[in-house]
Parts: sequence; structure tokens; C-alpha cells
Amino acid sequence: MYAIVEIAGQQFKVEKDQQIFVHRLDAEQGTKVSFDKVLLLDNQGKINVGAPAVKGASVTAKVMEHLKGDKVIVFKKKRRKGYKVKNGHRQYLTKIEIQAINDKPVAKKAPAKKEEAKVASKKVVKKTTVKKTVTKKAEKKD
Repeated sequence: MYAIVEIAGQQFKVEKDQQIFVHRLDAEQGTKVSFDKVLLLDNQGKINVGAPAVKGASVTAKVMEHLKGDKVIVFKKKRRKGYKVKNGHRQYLTKIEIQAINDKPVAKKAPAKKEEAKVASKKVVKKTTVKKTVTKKAEKKD
């Protein structure tokens, strides 16, 4: 069983007991977090796609640790101009472990019956009339 979940603005394909790195979450180390924005669920070949999210489904994860990612070097240069800029960046990350993928299908309610027969019988048909204008050519006087 796997799910596609949106976590901190990014989509991840997750399975149970999988550890992933996501953008820094606002949770303490060792706490459990739940993600409700499940976009797709696959349960032994039965795929459930949400529009935009699957109703009643959630993914529970445990925060393992907060850390910083590898350094990314940003180097800018313009040739023959003497312009060089070197910057570095380390992204703040959170390592989480997926504990459970919960799939709770919501029972569909029967749609309320409206009195469509009365509405259909009250349709008003408008007749449009086209006005015809007759133009007369003015005669030339010599």
C-alpha cells in the first residue's frame, strides 16, 4: 500500500516504515504528525484518486530529527566583465518516518430529490420577432 501525499508544498510517494526528508516542519522531535492532503491511494492494486484529495484518508508520521541538508553552491559569472559571485545554501529539513496510511472511505449520501418535474413544466418559451425595416432609395434630382 502506498499513497501520494502533499507535505509542506511538495508531493511525496510514501509507504509504511519509510523515512523521508521534507522541508522543516513546525513539530517537536519525537511527536506524531498527520497529513490529510492525500492525493492518491493504492491498496493492493485498487487505486483511489482524489479530486483534489481523497476524503477521509490521512497519513501519520513520526518526526525523527531536524537537520540541515547538504550545501548547494550558487556561482554566478559574467564573462569578460570581472563579475563573479559565489554563495552557498543549506536547506533546513525534517526527517520523518511514516507510521500508518489510513484509508477511511466516506459513505456516499443519496442526493436530495428536487421537484424537477414542476420546474420542467414551468419553462417559458420566448418568441422572438424580427423587425424588418424597409429602406427607400432617394432619387437624384438633376
